[in-house]
Amino acid sequence: MTRRTVRIAMNGVTGRMGHHQHLVRSILALREQGGLDLGDGTVLWPEPVLVGRREHALKTLADQHGLDPAHLSTDLDAVLADPTVDIYFDAQVTAAREAALRRAIAAGKHVYTEKPTATGLAGALELARLATAAGVRHGVVQDKLFLPGLRKLKRLIDGGFLGRILSVRGEFGYWVFEGDWQEAQRPSWNYRAEDGGGIVADMFPHWEYVLHELFGRVTSVQALAVTHVPRRWDENGTPYDATADDAAYGVFEVEGGVVAQINSSWTVRVHRDELVEFQVDGTEGSAVAGLRRCRVQHRGTTPRPVWNPDLPAAYSFRDQWQEVPDNEEFDNGFKAQWELFLRHVYAGAPYSWDLLAGARGVQLAELGLRSSAEGRRLDVPEVTL
Repeated sequence: MTRRTVRIAMNGVTGRMGHHQHLVRSILALREQGGLDLGDGTVLWPEPVLVGRREHALKTLADQHGLDPAHLSTDLDAVLADPTVDIYFDAQVTAAREAALRRAIAAGKHVYTEKPTATGLAGALELARLATAAGVRHGVVQDKLFLPGLRKLKRLIDGGFLGRILSVRGEFGYWVFEGDWQEAQRPSWNYRAEDGGGIVADMFPHWEYVLHELFGRVTSVQALAVTHVPRRWDENGTPYDATADDAAYGVFEVEGGVVAQINSSWTVRVHRDELVEFQVDGTEGSAVAGLRRCRVQHRGTTPRPVWNPDLPAAYSFRDQWQEVPDNEEFDNGFKAQWELFLRHVYAGAPYSWDLLAGARGVQLAELGLRSSAEGRRLDVPEVTL
């Protein structure tokens, strides 16, 4: 076997998502398994180059994971000018992402990035055009597609279990503490519109690719975005005005007649089995898919509920559903997509989750906010270069 070192500039890995999911559970996990076997006698060995604004935070991260302290930098331009760096990865705050991706593309680096890729559709499309013109490989994280629950749901759809799909109902969210009496679980910029925050900008790109990949292209959106908690406390305990939406209620039409209703909220207390759940109803059966679990009820085993508010229910509705077996091993979703992107870059494997796909997510978020502001349903034009 021939080992090929792949140097990856990782910008923004001092943040929660970049650190845990991308650095630790993806890149370092690949190193722990001995690299990525391409199947042609070559093993890719990822070498992270940590990039960020705070040198002390980068050094702490390198020490924590036994990484070479020489492989970190606060100078992005210098890293991009390094010919030994092959790939640029971005997990920064949204407002900083577009400019950094432009610089990486101009430097001829392959780019892999968190979403949203830009703060507006025009910028997201321009990134796709620039990357295509430069001839670099590009990918956008679409991690929900790799969740065990949604992979089981995809298996059911592909196998025809649901029949003609009628509707999708999604519930996502949890209570994010305000930060005064208990530390918030999310950074304060998430709640400032001027810093690119807001749950629509954060979650609608996810819902776009979930709906697109499982059910079809989104053709219209009607949304209501609200700020339920207008005052929060930042990381230093300083109060601030929340200017971004913390909850969104959306109705999406999907090609083929499917109607999807998805609630997204950082101001809801969880009364579900998992933090995100999708119920899909079809003519032949229904399914409820979460992060890991997926349960079904077939047409032939659907009970006959009877409305009687005068008597307590004599049975559990949840017990009337059947668990879908795993039937395979499910790796971390972020790591699984990293492997596919690396195979795309170095082995030419097909890959569809590119910057154009990322632009669709930005478009849906942009239209969702506009729909809320104007109080009306909006068509979603097909995105092309």
